[in-house]
Amino acid sequence: MKVFQTAAYIRLSREDGDKAESDSIGNQRKLIADYVKGREDLAVYDTYIDDGFSGTDFDRPSFCRMLNDVEAGRVNCVIVKDLSRFGRDYIETGRYLERYFPERDVRFISIMDNIDSVKQAYDLLLPIKNIFNEQYARDISQKIHAAVRTKQKAGEFIGAFASYGYRKSPADKNKLVVDVYAAKVVRRIFGLYIQGCGKLRIASILNEEGIVCPSEYKKINGENYRNAHRLEGTSYWTYSTINRILQNEMYVGNMVQGRKQQQMRGRARAAKRGEWIVVQGTHEAIIDKDTWETTQKLLKRRARSVDLHGSTAVLAGFLKCGDCGRALVKKAYAPERNGEKNESGICYYCGTYVRSGRQYCTPHKIAYETLENIILGDLKVILQSRENLKELIEGGKAGSMTVSDGGEAEKIKRQAELEKIRKLKKALYEDYREELISKEEFVSYRQDYTKREELLEKQLLCLSKEEEEDNALKSAWVRHLLTYREVEKLDRAAAAEMLHEIKVYENHTIKITYNFSGELSALFAGTL
Repeated sequence: MKVFQTAAYIRLSREDGDKAESDSIGNQRKLIADYVKGREDLAVYDTYIDDGFSGTDFDRPSFCRMLNDVEAGRVNCVIVKDLSRFGRDYIETGRYLERYFPERDVRFISIMDNIDSVKQAYDLLLPIKNIFNEQYARDISQKIHAAVRTKQKAGEFIGAFASYGYRKSPADKNKLVVDVYAAKVVRRIFGLYIQGCGKLRIASILNEEGIVCPSEYKKINGENYRNAHRLEGTSYWTYSTINRILQNEMYVGNMVQGRKQQQMRGRARAAKRGEWIVVQGTHEAIIDKDTWETTQKLLKRRARSVDLHGSTAVLAGFLKCGDCGRALVKKAYAPERNGEKNESGICYYCGTYVRSGRQYCTPHKIAYETLENIILGDLKVILQSRENLKELIEGGKAGSMTVSDGGEAEKIKRQAELEKIRKLKKALYEDYREELISKEEFVSYRQDYTKREELLEKQLLCLSKEEEEDNALKSAWVRHLLTYREVEKLDRAAAAEMLHEIKVYENHTIKITYNFSGELSALFAGTL
């Protein structure tokens, strides 16, 4: 008698509407074991379990491992509880049963469907059963997605992991609360960007200071997090991480979900921005609205810093040719040339002229110092014409940002966690000395505890400060205006807040468009 080396395949997925009782892993295992027991022609080679994987997709880890064993000749029989356990895509299921397995002389058994390919050919009802299995999965999937979207539209958080800077509320997993330590890092990222630091430079600063990246931070905090965008072994801040944070609207207190749409088959597809589900004011904001809008304007300009470790490009993204409209580009220039003084060595030229030549546009050349002096002089005139600006600020009409300090309760909680980690580290050494754990285990556990300890110490240091540091984004351009009588240089923060566009014409004319809004627009009416 031929003995078939049998693969017992088991699958369960709540998304497919599988019933926890009858379709449970334990129930399927017992049913298969009872069927094989006493049968001399079947010998279980291995059991393959996919728990939590939909039957509409055949890219399942244990299923793929089973196929590898089939290809290697280790398995020549597959047994399942019923056809729905094997798969719910009727086209792919039919391909495996009627082509793939017969071509490789693989026996297929479905217990509840009374199917055994050795005893008899598949009957005409098999394709119909497969169609019913897929339709059932499709119906359940639609109901689940409808329920999820209802929660999303109600502003409830349904993600597995909160955005960096937040954590799920212990009282309600569908609510977000501020993670004080991570939120401070987020504010710093926005502040550095508005001050003129490029995304690569910001990542470099955070890495130099030893601040762990979001994915590592979540893992240290005990979350089973895996970033699909991150390359294996990358445990540091990158350009893409900074870019995603700067574009994440969650930081202004708005719940943003539905960025991806799950498909019946295949991977989820990215949804268009207009299809996202955005509910405003669902949680505490980390970044104020003015800061957010300023950052988004800068991102759209695609301004960048040429030197990764050097000075920032103060006017990058604001300068345009007054004739062709192309952005002006920065070029190195001798400090003194043809009697023209230019201490920074920076001059701007029309982008069309640089790339295509004089036949398309003229140079529109202007030195950085010339631009800076014009802007500073203009700002001093504005300030002198409105002496009541300071009173406006002190009256609270210019926006400010309130920052939660986490409270004494948060400090007590972190301190208790730190004490616990230190006790565990001490007990770990005792276990190693008593030979209860191996040296490899001791070294691995100690590294994990040390990382967690360092992170908690940083969080406590952040929480212990009596007052939050002045945020660079808080009425930034207003504070700069009030000090311009003493300031000799223009900085990126002030430029980002005030300037909308600077047009440079060939006839040495410059047109500056400012970006005042709200009460400030009314304040300066008739002056600009």
